[in-house]
Amino acid sequence: MRQLYSYFRSSAAYRVRIALHLKGLAFDTIPVHLLRNGGEQHSSQYRALNPSELVPTLVDEGLNLGQSVAILEYLEEAYPIPALLPSDLTQRALVRSVVQTIACDIHPLNNLRVLQYLENTLRQDEATRATWYRHWVTRGLESLENLLSPVSGELCFGNQPTLADCCLIPQMANARRFNTPLDAFPTLVRIDAHCRSLSAFAAAAPEHQPDFV
Repeated sequence: MRQLYSYFRSSAAYRVRIALHLKGLAFDTIPVHLLRNGGEQHSSQYRALNPSELVPTLVDEGLNLGQSVAILEYLEEAYPIPALLPSDLTQRALVRSVVQTIACDIHPLNNLRVLQYLENTLRQDEATRATWYRHWVTRGLESLENLLSPVSGELCFGNQPTLADCCLIPQMANARRFNTPLDAFPTLVRIDAHCRSLSAFAAAAPEHQPDFV
């Protein structure tokens, strides 16, 4: 059985859950609590599965694969129907641009390891860490709003879900969790609301995961 090592609050794992549900692929969720006991991702058992000590990890057909974007691309190639990348070359490139903006520009500056380093090593208080988070996520969302406002339909690109939507919706959830003002991003807010009304996105949401607390 296909397995996804996941943490309910991880936006990277959330991306993969959305794609799995959109493609109708059954999977078992193996919770990895990123805070309990110093972080279960640092255990020797999990390190043997994923040396990066990060979630998610997908186990499929004997393959152990980390890194959410690599997993998304693998799922698209291994299970191409329904497609989450457009057939048009230019549109595929634009979808990947959105994916990389989120996965490379926004998320790495605000993931748990960075926030813990700010807290534990640099001794920054909660207000300072939240300011850090909101600064970088706002910069990234500004880029996405400018990119998507002239081209979006109900979703990021037209009316069919793509890998861009798989990445945007978890990032919007994180932005709301850190009380990031979103009034300047009406396109993103509209896309987010529509996606969250769809069953695949709802099933992947943090509050519907077995480890949600």
